Amino acid sequence: TLEMPELYLVCVYVPNSQDGLRRLDYRMRWEDDFREYLAGLAARKGVVVCGDMNVAHNEIDIKNPDTNHRNAGFTDEERDKFSALLDSGFTDSWRFQHPDEVKYSWWSYRFHAREKNVGWRLDYFLVSDSLKDRITSTEIHSEILGSDHCPVELDLDL
Repeated sequence: TLEMPELYLVCVYVPNSQDGLRRLDYRMRWEDDFREYLAGLAARKGVVVCGDMNVAHNEIDIKNPDTNHRNAGFTDEERDKFSALLDSGFTDSWRFQHPDEVKYSWWSYRFHAREKNVGWRLDYFLVSDSLKDRITSTEIHSEILGSDHCPVELDLDL
């Protein structure tokens, strides 16, 4: 977490629930603790959260929602915790600006998933609701290679 005069910037890697959902219980406890941590920061000033949230929040955020339901990253439990985070006073900056656009930030290295654009949107910039009207642009740079993830970008008018 970086404290700046205008806001807190929090970079995060949310734990993956793993194959067979063997870490789902841990993940659920972690999500509650993280939401509480962010609430403490947000009580003082605006917060920007960026990173791999390890969840495709809505069906639009994953290529094959039906076949991935109950897989790590697309369980009802994980999606509900992400909704609870948003409901606690945060905005998904990409979806705020692009409510209907299908774009992904992660692709498996297997089965030529990236070439076929069989992906998931797992990487986010969340902003405190108090900052959402200061979002000037958001981007998912799927054209940039070098990882199974691609960069995501947020521009704020501070």
